[in-house]
Amino acid sequence: MKIELVFIPSPGVGHIRATTALAKLLVDSDDRLSVTLIVIPSQFSGDASSSLYAKSEDRFRYILLPAGDQSTEHTFVSYIDSRKPQVTDAVSELARDVSTRSDSRLAGIVVDMFCTSMIDIADDFNFPAYIFYTSNASYLGLQFHVQSLYDEKKLDVSELKDSDVKFDVPTLSQPFPAKCLPSVMLDSKWFPYVVGRARSFRETKGILVNSVAEMEPQALKFFSGENGNTNTPPVYAVGPIIDFETSGDDEKRKEILRWLKEQPKKSVVFLCFGSMGGFSEEQSREIAVAIERSGHRFLWSLRRASLVENMTNAPPEEFTNLEDILPKGFLDRTVEIGKIISWAPQVDVLKSPAIGAFVTHCGWNSILESLWFGVPMAAWPIYAEQQFNAFHMVEELGLAAEVRKEYRRDFLVGEPEIVTAEEIERGIKCAMVQDRRKMRKRVMEMKDKLHVALVDGGSSNCALKKFVQDVVDNVQ
Repeated sequence: MKIELVFIPSPGVGHIRATTALAKLLVDSDDRLSVTLIVIPSQFSGDASSSLYAKSEDRFRYILLPAGDQSTEHTFVSYIDSRKPQVTDAVSELARDVSTRSDSRLAGIVVDMFCTSMIDIADDFNFPAYIFYTSNASYLGLQFHVQSLYDEKKLDVSELKDSDVKFDVPTLSQPFPAKCLPSVMLDSKWFPYVVGRARSFRETKGILVNSVAEMEPQALKFFSGENGNTNTPPVYAVGPIIDFETSGDDEKRKEILRWLKEQPKKSVVFLCFGSMGGFSEEQSREIAVAIERSGHRFLWSLRRASLVENMTNAPPEEFTNLEDILPKGFLDRTVEIGKIISWAPQVDVLKSPAIGAFVTHCGWNSILESLWFGVPMAAWPIYAEQQFNAFHMVEELGLAAEVRKEYRRDFLVGEPEIVTAEEIERGIKCAMVQDRRKMRKRVMEMKDKLHVALVDGGSSNCALKKFVQDVVDNVQ
């Protein structure tokens, strides 16, 4: 029997790339399997058919939905909900097509962790629903734990905002500070959404996690039921799922890589903060001061936080007046040792021998990419679950230095505090020099574990095969 899975990724570059990479891995792992990705266009872009999406291939294809209503009045959640009729139509047509082939079955719908409302579509068609959790297993455990605390003990963690409380999380070995909870958990208006999403996760047939068992033994032990946990779906640690394809301006990419090739080995600190990582002029000046004081060569992806009124979650923009916003003479003084860019071909940069450390927003994809290439990190989270990831990397695993792990700048926060040049400089120096030997040893050990997990017989390879077999069993 041949089976087909439908994936519904969240409309964000990192999520779509990770989903594409996972889908191709699944197709390559089993000749019985085909995958269709239903792509919802970004709320901030009218073109879903950009160069981000490769051409459809045998047993792997995209369905690109039209732009539709992209009103800026939508929250992200309401925007996803507004696309359900289009997704329903696409699934219906696909189901009809599969039903005409006697040897094929539509075996389930895999929805992104931020698209749980799409589980309703799976229920309507009586298809098994699965989750692709693009973050780590430890954070998944936090989400379940927060929901359990509320449902069983009536503890609302949003009431811990601004407190110094620490509490135990079953997927972590150390007490976790409430200050590192993501903003949606600390906001009383959004907390019901957080709890409801965790409940939705529990109702699925399984959860694919972009992580590695050897990286999160405490978490995988919890999900295996060894700690008495029996009320969560099977969790499959199938990572690291990394998209190594680079899309973007090829000339800029070549220019950046030429510059890196001229730099000494492990001499460059790379600063890059993801697809939403822009800063104010004041914060950018603090970064510049820190870089110059550190004395290290640098490659800095610098962008301005969105200036669109009432759109603090809109993508960042380019600075056009670097001479005016950066410290006087900074560009002249650093011309021989530094390079400021806007867009960065991140994977290509991280695999360059010149990179010594990575100042990162702690997006999970960025963390995995950094570890895959053995690059120590300095953690400066911004939004989503990145504060948790920063704690995880700095305190739990010792794979990153800290800039400020409880920093946040997202749509639920007003004007954020400024991270000082002293904090940034300290983080850079810890990652590049002071803790380099100890941290680099840990990072290189983790790099080896990530690579081994994907080979035949590795933990992630086995988890992927187990998932496919469970999918087959669930349709029989």
